[in-house]
Amino acid sequence: MDLPLALTGALPALAAMWYFDRVDARRPEPRWTLRRVAIAGALSTIPCAAAAYALLEAAPPAPSYQRALYESFVVAAGVEELAKVLIVYWLVWRRPEFDERLDGIIYAARAGLGFALVENVLYLLATDTMKGFAVTYLLRALLAVPGHAIWAGVMGYYAAIRRFDRVGPGLIGGYLLAVLLHGSYDAAIFLGEPLRNHDLQNIAYGLLFFLPATIICGGLALRRMAQTALARDDADHGAHSV
Repeated sequence: MDLPLALTGALPALAAMWYFDRVDARRPEPRWTLRRVAIAGALSTIPCAAAAYALLEAAPPAPSYQRALYESFVVAAGVEELAKVLIVYWLVWRRPEFDERLDGIIYAARAGLGFALVENVLYLLATDTMKGFAVTYLLRALLAVPGHAIWAGVMGYYAAIRRFDRVGPGLIGGYLLAVLLHGSYDAAIFLGEPLRNHDLQNIAYGLLFFLPATIICGGLALRRMAQTALARDDADHGAHSV
């Protein structure tokens, strides 16, 4: 696919970034810090690709259930969510602007969307027909792009709650939960081939309904987390201004 057309694949991630900016409209984060996190997320696709290539050398034979789960939870989710955690930790964790619970969601989601932006363009570049382009664009805009924001945002929420309230699983626990969510989403896709090879087409197709369900449920859960974080931040802000 032509590069200019594939570059339109950046639009869903940019629209999601705008949405998270609206969520954080009361006390917005510095624009340059947000850009740095998004750029780092975009650039992280390079080491993630290199790590995935190396990890696939040790992967079980394909097609198999073991290979599908290994690719889902280790190669994809484990590597990509680790990149987002490291971006948050290295770029904003110790900075003075990371001073609210909601910031954990905002910065982590921004890292995830930076990654999703580049990944989306690359997937679209790999399509060779307009039909394939349209289907890939629609599915990734509705599922994969918000998924990257949700998985990272959940991690950011639990990291921030641990930091400010001393409760919850924290950065490491949030990372493990993000890997579980992301890996489960990918497994619903990757398990399709071995299931079909064993004449279990109905299960393979049934798993595909898990994809929109997990994005819808995850999005609603993250929205609730953001509301909780914002309410606590507002309470702290009001107490400090008295």
